[in-house]
Amino acid sequence: MGGIIFWAIIRTAILIILLWVFSDWFEYKYWWAILSLTVYGFIIHPAVVQYKLFLAKNREVLTNTLCSSCKHFDETAVLCLKYDKHPTKYDIPCEGAEWEPE
Repeated sequence: MGGIIFWAIIRTAILIILLWVFSDWFEYKYWWAILSLTVYGFIIHPAVVQYKLFLAKNREVLTNTLCSSCKHFDETAVLCLKYDKHPTKYDIPCEGAEWEPE
């Protein structure tokens, strides 16, 4: 999840520089339309696509493992906070010994 935010920030910085450089190329009356379209197309849409891929990749862990109902589990990072390890479908970091309900 942090990678999605990191790359959104990088894309925002790049977009600000590009829009500043190319601001003299288009008229002011089109500025908000161009800004809106580029922010959506260059920042928001890729972040949403990456988030959907993240959820699809981790759906099994988030719904069908013992970790997903534990109070030490962080859903946003798919991480066991007690052991600082990422659980998978076949590997639970504590092997169920440290499981505590939410």
